[in-house]
Amino acid sequence: QVQMVESGGGLVQAGGSLRLSCAVSGRTFSSYAMGWFRQAPGKEREFVATISWSGSVTYYSDSVKGRFTISRDNAKNTVFLQMNTLKPEDTAVYYCALKWGTTSMRAHEHNYWGQGTQVTVSS
Repeated sequence: QVQMVESGGGLVQAGGSLRLSCAVSGRTFSSYAMGWFRQAPGKEREFVATISWSGSVTYYSDSVKGRFTISRDNAKNTVFLQMNTLKPEDTAVYYCALKWGTTSMRAHEHNYWGQGTQVTVSS
């Protein structure tokens, strides 16, 4: 079994920054990609960013490209999401997700999920 715990969410003013972390523990016996997704009230969960096991491949949604950066530290089994120039429309619960093998932007292809962390951006 794999456990994932997000942290770093909070309340920030528009234009500010936050850094989310996701710590992975348990039986991670093979390489895995990591993704970040978010869900705003009344909306479907949407893809934000993903990173390959090596960190050499990353993809971002158009809405966050150039503002958010995904990274990982495999020695610490942790993935990060640096969020800069935050906007009120970035307000959502942010989830990290693990997918065995290669990256994917599809939520249903991920195998494990964290519990989510709230990000609120005030205008």
